[in-house]
Amino acid sequence: MLEKTASFTAAQSLSTQRRLAAGLTAALLGTFMLLGVGFAHSDILHNAAHDTRHAFTFPCH
Repeated sequence: MLEKTASFTAAQSLSTQRRLAAGLTAALLGTFMLLGVGFAHSDILHNAAHDTRHAFTFPCH
């Protein structure tokens, strides 16, 4: 019975690690999308990010 509990705890911990990694990846990607693309020198990328910010009512200027 003790072995099942230890196995469940290890699986639960792995799931928590995966969720944390996925959340961190999403946060980094989101930050890049807002800052990296939003301040890009290419007018096409900048305008696309600018229009998207307006669509989501995100203040940008």
